[in-house]
Order: sequence, then structure tokens, then C-alpha cells
Amino acid sequence: MIVTKEDIPNYLPHRPPFLMIDCLSEVEPDHFQSEFTIETNNLLVEEGFFQASGLMENIAQTCAAGFGYLDRAADGPPKLGFIGAISKLEVFDLPPVHSTITTTVTTTHQLGNIFLVKGLNSLEGRKLLECEMKIVVNQQE
Repeated sequence: MIVTKEDIPNYLPHRPPFLMIDCLSEVEPDHFQSEFTIETNNLLVEEGFFQASGLMENIAQTCAAGFGYLDRAADGPPKLGFIGAISKLEVFDLPPVHSTITTTVTTTHQLGNIFLVKGLNSLEGRKLLECEMKIVVNQQE
């Protein structure tokens, strides 16, 4: 584990009840992976399933935590980022409560402070949601 559940708030501006990742399990300059266990009281659970909006937010937070980790490794503070756009969205399935999803984010292009990333949530090797996001990272500290 690269960043544990106890330390993940140090890499994200999000706080409970809107913290949608538990830990970072892999961090490379262009690839991040996280895990998240879905609890019954999660704000984005409906009728026992984590909704597509939660899966997209999980991808965005995985990206933010990964970039935050890289910022700290370079002796800087984590920068704020914002979702600029979501495209190529495909929802395959929704995970039930008490399941642990794995999320992979891969940077495919960068232009200045704008990153195009591909995100994928999975459960036990099964695709849940896949999309592309444009993430705009604030360059000012």
C-alpha cells in the first residue's frame, strides 16, 4: 500500500462524508490505482448500490490523490484540480454495498495544466464504469 486509509486525507481536499477512496495501492507518474470499500451509509448509495456518480467521483479522487502524492514526493503541496469534462462514459454495472472496488487512472495526454485521463472502476476483475476526464490542475500554490 502506497498511501493508507489513515493517510489518504493528507492527499485530498475531500473530507467525510464525501471521501470516496480508501487508499492508493499504485502510483506512477502516469498511472494511479486505488481501492474503496462501499459502506451502507455512503451518500452516493441508492437501493443498496453505489451509483455511477459515485464511480465517477471515485475516479476523480483517485486522480487527485495520485497527483497529490506526486506533488508531495517532489517536495510541494498537493495542488487543487477540477473536472473540466467527462466523455466516453460507459456504465457496465453498479457495485453493491460492502464490496471493494479497484480504480485505475491512466494519463493519456497532457497540455500544460490540463490532463486527459482514462478511468476504470472494477470489482473482482469485472468492469463497472469506464470514462475519460479532462482534469485541470491549479498551478498556483
